[in-house]
Amino acid sequence: MDPAIQVSDDKSERISPRARILAAAGKLFYREGIRAVGVEAIAEAAATNKMTLYRHFASKDELVAEYLRERARLADAAWDRLAAAHPGDALAQLRAWIAKMAERLANADERGCALVNAAVELPEKSHPARRVIEEFKTAERSRLTQVCRATGLRDPDVLADELHLMLEGARVTAQSVGRDGLSERVMRMGEALIAAHAGN
Repeated sequence: MDPAIQVSDDKSERISPRARILAAAGKLFYREGIRAVGVEAIAEAAATNKMTLYRHFASKDELVAEYLRERARLADAAWDRLAAAHPGDALAQLRAWIAKMAERLANADERGCALVNAAVELPEKSHPARRVIEEFKTAERSRLTQVCRATGLRDPDVLADELHLMLEGARVTAQSVGRDGLSERVMRMGEALIAAHAGN
Protein backbone atom coordinates (compact mmCIF):
# COMPACT_ATOMS: atom_id res chain seq x y z
CA MET A 1 0.00 0.00 0.00
CA ASP A 2 2.99 2.28 -0.06
CA PRO A 3 2.41 5.21 -2.44
CA ALA A 4 5.50 4.47 -4.53
CA ILE A 5 8.12 1.83 -5.05
CA GLN A 6 11.49 3.40 -4.41
CA VAL A 7 14.45 3.13 -6.76
CA SER A 8 17.74 3.17 -4.90
CA ASP A 9 20.26 5.87 -5.81
CA ASP A 10 23.06 3.68 -4.47
CA LYS A 11 24.75 2.31 -7.60
CA SER A 12 26.62 -0.23 -5.50
CA GLU A 13 23.39 -2.06 -4.75
CA ARG A 14 22.83 -5.05 -6.99
CA ILE A 15 19.30 -4.57 -8.28
CA SER A 16 18.25 -6.57 -11.31
CA PRO A 17 17.30 -4.66 -14.47
CA ARG A 18 13.74 -6.03 -14.23
CA ALA A 19 13.35 -4.77 -10.65
CA ARG A 20 14.80 -1.37 -11.58
CA ILE A 21 12.43 -1.05 -14.53
CA LEU A 22 9.42 -2.02 -12.45
CA ALA A 23 10.37 0.35 -9.64
CA ALA A 24 11.01 3.25 -12.02
CA ALA A 25 7.76 2.61 -13.87
CA GLY A 26 5.89 2.46 -10.57
CA LYS A 27 7.16 5.85 -9.47
CA LEU A 28 6.50 7.49 -12.82
CA PHE A 29 3.08 5.93 -13.44
CA TYR A 30 1.86 6.88 -9.98
CA ARG A 31 3.21 10.44 -10.06
CA GLU A 32 2.56 11.39 -13.69
CA GLY A 33 -0.05 8.96 -14.97
CA ILE A 34 0.23 5.88 -17.16
CA ARG A 35 -0.60 7.53 -20.49
CA ALA A 36 1.82 10.41 -19.90
CA VAL A 37 4.86 8.19 -19.36
CA GLY A 38 6.69 6.62 -22.29
CA VAL A 39 9.04 3.64 -22.33
CA GLU A 40 12.02 5.90 -23.03
CA ALA A 41 11.43 7.82 -19.80
CA ILE A 42 11.05 4.57 -17.87
CA ALA A 43 14.25 3.12 -19.33
CA GLU A 44 16.16 6.30 -18.54
CA ALA A 45 14.85 6.41 -14.96
CA ALA A 46 15.83 2.74 -14.54
CA ALA A 47 19.34 3.42 -15.89
CA THR A 48 18.83 0.99 -18.74
CA ASN A 49 17.56 1.05 -22.35
CA LYS A 50 14.41 0.20 -24.28
CA MET A 51 15.86 -3.07 -25.56
CA THR A 52 16.38 -4.30 -22.01
CA LEU A 53 12.92 -3.11 -21.01
CA TYR A 54 11.30 -5.06 -23.84
CA ARG A 55 13.39 -8.12 -23.00
CA HIS A 56 11.69 -8.21 -19.58
CA PHE A 57 8.26 -6.88 -20.57
CA ALA A 58 6.74 -7.67 -23.97
CA SER A 59 5.03 -4.27 -24.13
CA LYS A 60 4.27 -1.18 -22.10
CA ASP A 61 0.82 -2.64 -21.47
CA GLU A 62 2.38 -5.73 -19.90
CA LEU A 63 4.61 -3.50 -17.76
CA VAL A 64 1.55 -1.59 -16.59
CA ALA A 65 -0.20 -4.85 -15.67
CA GLU A 66 2.82 -6.03 -13.67
CA TYR A 67 3.10 -2.65 -11.91
CA LEU A 68 -0.52 -3.02 -10.82
CA ARG A 69 0.01 -6.63 -9.72
CA GLU A 70 2.81 -5.37 -7.50
CA ARG A 71 0.52 -2.73 -6.00
CA ALA A 72 -2.11 -5.41 -5.37
CA ARG A 73 0.49 -7.57 -3.60
CA LEU A 74 1.47 -4.62 -1.40
CA ALA A 75 -2.19 -4.08 -0.46
CA ASP A 76 -2.63 -7.77 0.39
CA ALA A 77 0.48 -7.65 2.56
CA ALA A 78 -0.90 -4.61 4.41
CA TRP A 79 -4.06 -6.54 5.29
CA ASP A 80 -1.89 -9.43 6.51
CA ARG A 81 0.08 -7.03 8.73
CA LEU A 82 -3.15 -5.73 10.27
CA ALA A 83 -4.27 -9.28 11.02
CA ALA A 84 -0.88 -10.09 12.58
CA ALA A 85 -0.92 -6.89 14.67
CA HIS A 86 -4.42 -7.59 16.02
CA PRO A 87 -4.82 -11.39 16.02
CA GLY A 88 -8.36 -12.53 16.62
CA ASP A 89 -9.65 -8.96 17.00
CA ALA A 90 -11.45 -8.05 13.80
CA LEU A 91 -12.80 -4.79 15.19
CA ALA A 92 -9.27 -3.63 16.04
CA GLN A 93 -8.16 -4.65 12.53
CA LEU A 94 -11.00 -2.63 11.03
CA ARG A 95 -10.20 0.44 13.10
CA ALA A 96 -6.50 0.11 12.28
CA TRP A 97 -7.36 -0.10 8.56
CA ILE A 98 -9.47 3.07 8.79
CA ALA A 99 -6.64 4.84 10.66
CA LYS A 100 -4.10 3.74 8.05
CA MET A 101 -6.29 4.98 5.21
CA ALA A 102 -6.83 8.29 7.01
CA GLU A 103 -3.07 8.63 7.53
CA ARG A 104 -2.45 8.13 3.83
CA LEU A 105 -5.02 10.77 2.93
CA ALA A 106 -3.02 13.30 4.95
CA ASN A 107 0.13 12.58 2.91
CA ALA A 108 0.74 15.29 0.31
CA ASP A 109 2.39 12.73 -2.02
CA GLU A 110 -0.68 10.50 -1.97
CA ARG A 111 -2.51 10.38 -5.30
CA GLY A 112 -5.18 7.87 -4.35
CA CYS A 113 -5.39 4.21 -5.23
CA ALA A 114 -3.04 3.31 -8.08
CA LEU A 115 -5.48 0.72 -9.39
CA VAL A 116 -8.42 3.14 -9.42
CA ASN A 117 -6.27 5.74 -11.18
CA ALA A 118 -5.32 3.12 -13.75
CA ALA A 119 -8.97 2.14 -14.26
CA VAL A 120 -9.78 5.75 -15.17
CA GLU A 121 -6.88 5.93 -17.61
CA LEU A 122 -7.44 2.51 -19.17
CA PRO A 123 -11.12 2.08 -20.05
CA GLU A 124 -10.46 -0.56 -22.73
CA LYS A 125 -11.68 -3.95 -21.48
CA SER A 126 -9.05 -5.66 -23.64
CA HIS A 127 -6.13 -3.99 -21.86
CA PRO A 128 -4.19 -6.61 -19.82
CA ALA A 129 -4.32 -4.34 -16.77
CA ARG A 130 -8.14 -4.35 -16.65
CA ARG A 131 -8.29 -7.91 -15.37
CA VAL A 132 -5.70 -7.08 -12.69
CA ILE A 133 -7.74 -4.06 -11.59
CA GLU A 134 -11.07 -5.89 -11.51
CA GLU A 135 -9.67 -8.91 -9.66
CA PHE A 136 -7.93 -6.71 -7.11
CA LYS A 137 -10.95 -4.53 -6.39
CA THR A 138 -13.16 -7.62 -6.02
CA ALA A 139 -10.63 -9.22 -3.65
CA GLU A 140 -10.19 -5.99 -1.67
CA ARG A 141 -13.94 -5.65 -1.21
CA SER A 142 -14.13 -9.32 -0.19
CA ARG A 143 -11.34 -8.90 2.37
CA LEU A 144 -13.04 -5.88 3.91
CA THR A 145 -16.34 -7.78 4.04
CA GLN A 146 -14.67 -10.73 5.78
CA VAL A 147 -13.22 -8.45 8.44
CA CYS A 148 -16.57 -6.70 8.94
CA ARG A 149 -18.34 -10.06 9.28
CA ALA A 150 -15.81 -11.19 11.88
CA THR A 151 -16.47 -8.11 14.04
CA GLY A 152 -19.93 -9.31 14.98
CA LEU A 153 -21.38 -5.95 14.00
CA ARG A 154 -24.85 -5.71 12.50
CA ASP A 155 -25.23 -5.86 8.68
CA PRO A 156 -21.50 -6.35 8.05
CA ASP A 157 -21.87 -6.48 4.26
CA VAL A 158 -23.57 -3.08 4.30
CA LEU A 159 -20.87 -1.73 6.63
CA ALA A 160 -18.18 -2.93 4.23
CA ASP A 161 -19.95 -1.16 1.36
CA GLU A 162 -20.28 2.05 3.35
CA LEU A 163 -16.62 2.06 4.41
CA HIS A 164 -15.41 1.20 0.92
CA LEU A 165 -17.48 3.94 -0.72
CA MET A 166 -16.45 6.46 1.94
CA LEU A 167 -12.77 5.74 1.30
CA GLU A 168 -13.09 5.89 -2.49
CA GLY A 169 -14.89 9.21 -2.17
CA ALA A 170 -12.29 10.54 0.25
CA ARG A 171 -9.49 9.68 -2.18
CA VAL A 172 -11.20 11.60 -4.97
CA THR A 173 -11.87 14.52 -2.63
CA ALA A 174 -8.19 14.66 -1.67
CA GLN A 175 -7.19 15.07 -5.31
CA SER A 176 -10.01 17.34 -6.50
CA VAL A 177 -10.82 19.59 -3.54
CA GLY A 178 -7.93 19.19 -1.11
CA ARG A 179 -6.96 17.19 1.93
CA ASP A 180 -7.27 19.83 4.66
CA GLY A 181 -9.00 18.15 7.60
CA LEU A 182 -9.93 15.15 5.44
CA SER A 183 -8.06 12.60 7.53
CA GLU A 184 -9.88 13.64 10.70
CA ARG A 185 -13.25 13.55 8.95
CA VAL A 186 -12.60 10.05 7.65
CA MET A 187 -11.76 8.87 11.17
CA ARG A 188 -14.95 10.42 12.55
CA MET A 189 -17.08 8.99 9.77
CA GLY A 190 -15.52 5.55 10.16
CA GLU A 191 -16.26 5.51 13.87
CA ALA A 192 -19.80 6.77 13.25
CA LEU A 193 -20.42 3.94 10.79
CA ILE A 194 -19.07 1.36 13.23
CA ALA A 195 -21.28 2.78 16.00
CA ALA A 196 -24.33 2.69 13.71
CA HIS A 197 -23.78 -1.02 13.14
CA ALA A 198 -23.17 -1.81 16.79
CA GLY A 199 -26.79 -1.34 17.87
CA ASN A 200 -29.35 -4.11 18.19
